[in-house]
Amino acid sequence: MKEQIDRNNLPKHIAVIMDGNGRWAKERGFAERIFGHRHALKAIKDTIAGCAEIGVEYLTLYAFSTENWNRPRAEVEALMMLLVSSLKDEIEDMHQNNIRLMTIGETDVLPSHSRRELLASIEKTKNNTGVKVILAWSYSGRWDIANAAKNLAKQVKEGVLNPDDITEEMFESQLTTQGIPDPDLMIRTGGDYRISNFLLWQLAYAELYIFENLFWPDFRREHLFGAILDYQVRERRFGKTSEQIKLNQ
Repeated sequence: MKEQIDRNNLPKHIAVIMDGNGRWAKERGFAERIFGHRHALKAIKDTIAGCAEIGVEYLTLYAFSTENWNRPRAEVEALMMLLVSSLKDEIEDMHQNNIRLMTIGETDVLPSHSRRELLASIEKTKNNTGVKVILAWSYSGRWDIANAAKNLAKQVKEGVLNPDDITEEMFESQLTTQGIPDPDLMIRTGGDYRISNFLLWQLAYAELYIFENLFWPDFRREHLFGAILDYQVRERRFGKTSEQIKLNQ
């Protein structure tokens, strides 16, 4: 499939909702959902490698949502420890492969050991120029939008900004994804047809690709390539007509 991909028509930014880890574990007779989360690391590595292989510039992984804090305490604690251990195990390899790690979300609320390891990994890879892997950790789209609104409201209150001067571009500059292009393609495994409070502003014109019968731990680069091939035959109109798009080609 890789040979069929048009390198001149790649999605610049792919966002992924990595769903189905718990169900994957349950299907295999494991009571603890963390078993699925551990096996999901192979899917993450293969997806990053696939993006690097063909030249995708940005990959955002929805790893832990704000709502996930409401899960059983044991699962949350295990996920925080998994973040630390996986970064320790993988960051040197990512660095050697010129991959840059970034994050979006409320990192201030992470346990100190998790936050420390995450920030150290980001610092280590900050000058790398390959695929940018953005870890959405303790993130929600509504929080992102509300936070941007608060920042602008503060500027209005201080008298440095007129409300009538606020534009979409100005609002975008206050989001945690500032400087990152909006996703062109959003992939979701696990079969659910929703975006689950993920990049609500940024996904406005993303193409959606849902894997109905595939849980995230089984996701591999061939699935990534298949989604990209499907993306490449879609007509992206951005509110225009097909005729307008053809005239501009």
